[in-house]
Amino acid sequence: MELTDDDRAMRDGAEGPAVAAAMDLLIRYGEALDAERLCDVRNVAGTTTQPSPAKAKLVAEGGWEKAFSVINLDADEALPIPDMKVPTCQLQQGFGPDSVGIAPYPEQFVELQSDAEAFYGRRGVHILATCTPYQVGNLPTRGEHIAWMESSAVVYANSVLGARTNCEGTASTGAASLTGRIPCWGNHHDEHRRGTHLVRADMPVAGFRDWGMFGYFVGELVQEARPVVVGELARPDLAQLKHFGAAAASSGGVELYHVPGVTPEAPDVETAFGGPVPEAVGYGPAERRRVYETLNDQGSSTDVDFVLLGCPHASLDQIRAAARALEGRRLHSGTQLWIMAPRALKDTADRSGYTAVIEAAGGKVLADSCPAMSRSAPPGTKVFATDSAKQAHYLPAILGIEAWFGTTDECVDAAVTGRGRACCDSPARAHGGARRRRGRGAGLPRDDLRLGRDRPGHRHDHRAPPRAVRRVLHRQDPGVPGREGLLGLVGLLPDHPPARHRPHRMIFTVTTTKAALGAVVTRVPALTDLDHDPTTVIATGDRLRLDATAGTVEVLR
Repeated sequence: MELTDDDRAMRDGAEGPAVAAAMDLLIRYGEALDAERLCDVRNVAGTTTQPSPAKAKLVAEGGWEKAFSVINLDADEALPIPDMKVPTCQLQQGFGPDSVGIAPYPEQFVELQSDAEAFYGRRGVHILATCTPYQVGNLPTRGEHIAWMESSAVVYANSVLGARTNCEGTASTGAASLTGRIPCWGNHHDEHRRGTHLVRADMPVAGFRDWGMFGYFVGELVQEARPVVVGELARPDLAQLKHFGAAAASSGGVELYHVPGVTPEAPDVETAFGGPVPEAVGYGPAERRRVYETLNDQGSSTDVDFVLLGCPHASLDQIRAAARALEGRRLHSGTQLWIMAPRALKDTADRSGYTAVIEAAGGKVLADSCPAMSRSAPPGTKVFATDSAKQAHYLPAILGIEAWFGTTDECVDAAVTGRGRACCDSPARAHGGARRRRGRGAGLPRDDLRLGRDRPGHRHDHRAPPRAVRRVLHRQDPGVPGREGLLGLVGLLPDHPPARHRPHRMIFTVTTTKAALGAVVTRVPALTDLDHDPTTVIATGDRLRLDATAGTVEVLR
C-alpha cells in the first residue's frame, strides 16, 4: 500500500508501541484487502468493554492493557495504551448493574465490565453501550469516513446518514481508534456505493413489521450487494429504516441500501445506480407470505415464555408505543417482557413515565446489551416472541429456543396472554414444522470449522503473503446463526492435539472485511480468487495442499 509520512512514522514507533502495533495491523489488513492506501477516520464505533472468559483471563494476566493489546491490536504482549486519537464509542456490551436479579448474567462479568468502562473511559472511549449510537448523539456527517462495527449500525450509517464505513471488526476498530486510519476499500469509494439490484414493492410496505419483512426479503435476495428499493413504500421513519437495514444485514450481508427520495445518496433511481438501471425484482403477497413463514418456522409451540422488543435498540417512540399497549394490563405469570434500549434513552423513558407503565405491567426496560449479545434470556425460556426480524433470525440458533415473529402489539398480547397469536397464522407452525437453525451459503458441516489464534514467537513467521487474503468460504450449518463473525475454514490441520482447533490454511470465496481481518489476526497462509468454487470441489474428508504464494490448491482424495 501507499503510506503517508505520518503512516510510516506511526508504524515505526513515533507515537509509541501501541500505535505502532495498530499501524502494523492496519497495513497487513489493507494488504489483505488489496487496498491502495489508508484513509482518515474521525469517528470509531467498536467494542472494548464487552466481558468474556478469554478477556477475564487476559486482564488477570496483565490488566486491561494486555486485553486491549491482544484482542484489539493483535499484539503478543501488554502495551501501554494511550488516549484514543479520534472520537471513539463503545457499542452494545454485556448487561450492566441494573440487570442483576433480572437477567441470568454472571455478576463477575458485570463487575469486570464496570472496571473496563472506567479504564477505557479515562482513555477517551465514550461508553454509549448501544448498537444504535446514532440515536444517542453519534451522528457522522454525510461523506465522512468512519470505522464502525455492528451490522445494523453500519448499514444505517452508510445508507441513512451517508457516512462511509465497511463492517469492521474488534481489531480494526481498535487500531483505527489509536491511529485515525482505516483501509480505504469498499464502501469508502464512490464506485462501490452505487446500487446493484432494483427491488420493487408491489404491495404496500408501511409500519415496523412490514419494513422488517421487506428488509429480510431484500437481504436474502441480494446478499452482500447494494439494493435500491422502490414501489409502494410509505415514507419510513427512523425506526423503520433501522429495522429494514438490520433485517437486510441479517438475512444477507447488506451494508448499504438506497431508497430514492429518502436516503441521501439517492435523489432518484438513476442517481442511485449511476448507470444502467437493471430489471426490477418484485415483492408481492407471495413473497411476503414466504418471509413471514420463514420467520415463524422455528417450532410448533404457541406458548410464549419471553417477549423481546428493541432490536436494534428501541427508540423513544418505540418504548412509548410499548408502554401504551401495556397500560392497565399485566403480564402472564409465566412470561417475561424485556425492552432493550440505549441507556440514555432509558433514562429519558424513566423521566417521561414510560418505564413506570411498563414495570407496572411486569415488564422491564434494560440497557447496554441484548440477549443475543450476552447470550442470556430468562431462565427456562423455550419460546420467545419478537417484533425484530433480526432477533427472530439469530436468537434461536444462539440460545437454542423457538421463536415467533409478529407486530409490536402482537408481542405485547403474547406477553399478557402467554400465547403467540401470530404463530397460528403460519402454515409451518400449524402443521408442527420442525425447528430449524438458520444459516447461509453452502459447504461443509460444523465439525469441519476450525477457528483459533496462532501465536508464534516471531509474529512475522505466520503472516499470509500480501494480496493473498480476500475472500471467505461461508458454510451452511443449521446450528450457526447467519453469517456474522463466521469464518469458513478449509485446511490441513496439524496432527498434534492442541492444534486441532485452529486453522492451518484458509480459503476465501467472498471478499469481505471480516474475512480479511479474520485471516490477518489468525496469521496463517490463505488465498482466494480460485478458478473453481471451492464449495463445489472440496468435500468433507478431503486433504488439501495449499500454496498461498503460488496461489494454488490441490485436492488430495
